[in-house]
Amino acid sequence: MDTKIIESIAREWWYYNVELTPGLVTNGIYTPETPMLPRIMMRNCQLGGMDCLDIGSMEGIIPILMARQGAKSVIATDAIPHCATKMNALRQIYGVDFDFREIGLLYDLSSKLQDCGGFDFINISGVLYHVFSPMHVLAGIRPLLKKNGLMVVSTNVLNQHSHILEFNKSGALQQEINTFWYHSIPMLEELLRFFKLTPIDFLYVPHSSIHEYSYVPGKDSGFMSVVCRAAESTEIDSRDPWAAQARMASWEYLGLCNEKMLNAQPQSAITYGGIPDLKADNHLGLSLMDRMNDPGRIVHTVSEPKDAHTLLLEHLS
Repeated sequence: MDTKIIESIAREWWYYNVELTPGLVTNGIYTPETPMLPRIMMRNCQLGGMDCLDIGSMEGIIPILMARQGAKSVIATDAIPHCATKMNALRQIYGVDFDFREIGLLYDLSSKLQDCGGFDFINISGVLYHVFSPMHVLAGIRPLLKKNGLMVVSTNVLNQHSHILEFNKSGALQQEINTFWYHSIPMLEELLRFFKLTPIDFLYVPHSSIHEYSYVPGKDSGFMSVVCRAAESTEIDSRDPWAAQARMASWEYLGLCNEKMLNAQPQSAITYGGIPDLKADNHLGLSLMDRMNDPGRIVHTVSEPKDAHTLLLEHLS
């Protein structure tokens, strides 16, 4: 790529820190110490030969890493193509190929992306707190996941024992104008399970002054990244009979979650290389709050660029 074009692109606003040429790294919004949890979790998902989808791709470092991990196909998405020039440049610089889809508001995704078929792996990170209706978003994306497929869901959460969504009143949680909701951790888990997504692994980074963008003194909040496996109704209905009945008969579920598409998805062969006792044979998965004290679950900072919001030319995952 022409040097002048690269230098011009480097001067633009960037969300991520990305190496464009050896030693030339863009100035993204994150500090080098801030963990990028979905990236760390995706490293355990065996993407070789798999169909992958990324929701809210910005400049595209997750799609790049999906492709570099050997995915058969990769689709990047965003509401509008606001990072198209930078994304196209990174495709060339990093020698990868993936498609981009403009999807508008993040609702009814199973209709918007129905021509894509199903996906073995979906990443939907940094999204649920940006939408009016998190349940509507999950209802739209769940039918796109193949049976036994993996989904990484990452969002801001409140570290408390309750089932609530807290509204970002007057920007008290974040001044960012597209931020509306923080889930409590148990609330996030129940929403995932309601849409037949069984949590099998997670990481959590407490909000701190290291990254002022999301830090509120005195607020026990953080960012959580959960790896979920697509569950069959027969595996989960006995856990919560009320939710099972709601999935069968509630007008909202029947109208917003395309059960016909969900049930018609083929079986995925994707495997997860994380914690052994939380693999596919554990149909109930884990309780997020109960496992918060597990060693290694909480990540305050990282020292390696490969675990941060930084993409270097040498990075493969």
